[in-house]
Amino acid sequence: MADPVDKRIPPLVLAYGLAGLIPFLGLPLLGWRLMPSAAEQVFWWQALYGALILSFLGGARWGQAVPAEFPSPFTVSIAMLPSIAGWILLMTASDLGLPVTLAGLAGALLLHFIWDVASPGLPAWYPRLRGLLTAGAVAGLVAGALLAG
Repeated sequence: MADPVDKRIPPLVLAYGLAGLIPFLGLPLLGWRLMPSAAEQVFWWQALYGALILSFLGGARWGQAVPAEFPSPFTVSIAMLPSIAGWILLMTASDLGLPVTLAGLAGALLLHFIWDVASPGLPAWYPRLRGLLTAGAVAGLVAGALLAG
């Protein structure tokens, strides 16, 4: 019997999501092998991209909540945290160091993933998409943290 809930990720969404992994996975390779003399700059680019994506995810959740006539104050408020966390990690990166910043971004993405899969009202395919993309992003950020150290 077929599953009544379609969990197939829409192809265009999957394609854009996978394309979004290129900076997460490509920048560590670039800094390590192709541009070792500019590695610190490359890992900064990765941190900036990680914070940008974290903010994007929070904005997506904020956008999902606000069309309701009376949006949940909790959801609208907590959806701001990814942007704030990314910004704080970037602003303190010179004190923390790039490895800690990249690892912090990986941790924040993992927390956002947990929030996503635990939240009702999202499409049935969304947890699968977020699992795949979070795994790729976290792997790239951890590689960057290790290589930047």
